[in-house]
Amino acid sequence: MADDVFADAQRRMDSAIEVLKRELHTIRTGRATPALVERITVDYYGTATPLQQVATIRAPDPRTLTIEPWDRKVLGDIEKAIQKSDLGLNPNNDGQMIRLNLPPLTEERRRELVKVVHKKVDEAKVAVRNCRRDAHDTLRDQEKKKEISADELKRGTDRLQKITDHAIAELEKIGQAKEQEVMEV
Repeated sequence: MADDVFADAQRRMDSAIEVLKRELHTIRTGRATPALVERITVDYYGTATPLQQVATIRAPDPRTLTIEPWDRKVLGDIEKAIQKSDLGLNPNNDGQMIRLNLPPLTEERRRELVKVVHKKVDEAKVAVRNCRRDAHDTLRDQEKKKEISADELKRGTDRLQKITDHAIAELEKIGQAKEQEVMEV
């Protein structure tokens, strides 16, 4: 019964790590990556649709992204969605595709992005700690119902803390790697 608690906690913590990885991919670094824009939502015939579902996104070189919609009628909507986003990029529409030229990041902007990285890592740590709290509450409930003993609760708490420590170490490692990527000139 307690093994289910640990498996669920591990699954939820792994999920928090994956969410952090996805969020950090959207943070702009010195080079172009399709992940920067693929989650931007476009008004596609009245439906909010992620950009990656209406167009092909490529990075032909480190400073350029190209967005080629499958339906040319959507070019204007994609352009508007990019302008509304918080990326601060100016799309160039040539009637066939949209080109996004990424200017080099200033030192000040890099520092701001590092702060955003830290904030997202901290949010992920909170999510992991919430998973730990929920699992610990479940273990305590099991002890109250006499499903596990006090010794098993103690061992379970220690095991849960090790799982949590491992997840937080992984989050910090991911955050440090992204921070170095952002600060790289």
